Amino acid sequence: MKPAKVREMGPEELKTKQRELQERLFRLRVQQSIGQLDNGIKLRETRREIARVKTVLREKQVSR
Repeated sequence: MKPAKVREMGPEELKTKQRELQERLFRLRVQQSIGQLDNGIKLRETRREIARVKTVLREKQVSR
């Protein structure tokens, strides 16, 4: 997801997206631990998306 698209989202949408990404990261880590993960890049991409969402959420909280 592009940073500009993340910035367009509201605070509640960002919190929901963060929860979804955290769940996806958990599932990917479980798959990796049992050897079913084919593409390890998905882990990195998911972590970066979480960081993007957290950064924008923090920016919105500070700007209030």
